[in-house]
Amino acid sequence: MAQIAEDLFLLLLDNASAQPVLDRHRRERVLSAAVLLDLAHACRIRPSVDGEAVEPGRLIALAVPGSMDPIVEPAFQLLQRRPLRPRTALKRLAKHTESHIAEHLERTGQIRCIPLPDKRFGHEFAWPLTNRDRVGQARSALLSALFDRRPPAPSTAAIVSLLHAVDGLGALLSLNDRGWRWVHARAGEIALGSWVDEYQTGLPDVNLAVTASALRPALS
Repeated sequence: MAQIAEDLFLLLLDNASAQPVLDRHRRERVLSAAVLLDLAHACRIRPSVDGEAVEPGRLIALAVPGSMDPIVEPAFQLLQRRPLRPRTALKRLAKHTESHIAEHLERTGQIRCIPLPDKRFGHEFAWPLTNRDRVGQARSALLSALFDRRPPAPSTAAIVSLLHAVDGLGALLSLNDRGWRWVHARAGEIALGSWVDEYQTGLPDVNLAVTASALRPALS
């Protein structure tokens, strides 16, 4: 399961219009980054480092056995061809990632696709959720990490980091000034990788945090 990308897309859809709440440009970048972070948490990609034949900071594909989720496979195939700078990878993935995620969630029965003949608000489709259990759990985990300082699960930490990088938390939260100061401070901590030290983590979590750090400048 591409949990980071799927949960993020469902969170962005969780509103009365059943439309993603971020503007298209930020949405394409953040969903593409989410797919890359799903690959990083599966230890299928990582940033290159000093001393390797590849320029440091490029995203490289790793040979890992096992089947692959259809949402992340196009991104993995892209990096298999050659390592790419994060900004380049995001740009090349941006055009089709959202539709891949939406089609998969529709196939698995988590959303419905409803054509909008009048292209309301410039959109061709609405994607109402078929069940709010999953998005409710994702939202609860996000709020707990931000407001209760509960150590976030890797997928929650990734979502917070991505939305913080594109100034997108306002799409999900409505707060007063004091609340925003708290959220930005806590989200900044998570984005810098503090969550890795908040509980026992393994190699997949560390690789996720390192890859998120490599992607962040390309998102801002």
